[in-house]
Amino acid sequence: MEHTPAIRRARVGDLPRLVELVHEHVAYERSAPRPPDLAGRLGPQLFAEDARLWVLLAETPDGAVAGYAACSAEFAFWDARHYLHMDCLYLAQEARGHGLGAALMDGVRELARELGLEQVQWQTPDWNEGAIRFYDRLGATGSPKRRYALPVDPTA
Repeated sequence: MEHTPAIRRARVGDLPRLVELVHEHVAYERSAPRPPDLAGRLGPQLFAEDARLWVLLAETPDGAVAGYAACSAEFAFWDARHYLHMDCLYLAQEARGHGLGAALMDGVRELARELGLEQVQWQTPDWNEGAIRFYDRLGATGSPKRRYALPVDPTA
């Protein structure tokens, strides 16, 4: 049965498809492979009673899960307020250009509203011109920064 594109929260049964999309996203952004058992590691974070991680899924009109936005609540020290951090937004290649990205962003805004948060923040690679144009069209503003990661040895 056909239905209109939908944005909804991820459910436990979505984990296999979500992990497929994460691996596609990792490859698209030319990032290092992710740890094994990603579904087993994400599930408890997403579906715990006190979860602070939310994933919204984009479904095509035929009901296929074609994209996701992963968000968590964070604190902006300089502003002394919490905000919604969108860590990832990804649409499968064949799902782009059909309004699903804008629908996902509307869902992210609505999630922030539900949580009582006044702002959504995220980053995108500087080479991803399509994403930059998309975010600019939405009225988002960017700032040049570099993202760093510092490994921590758990045994030290």
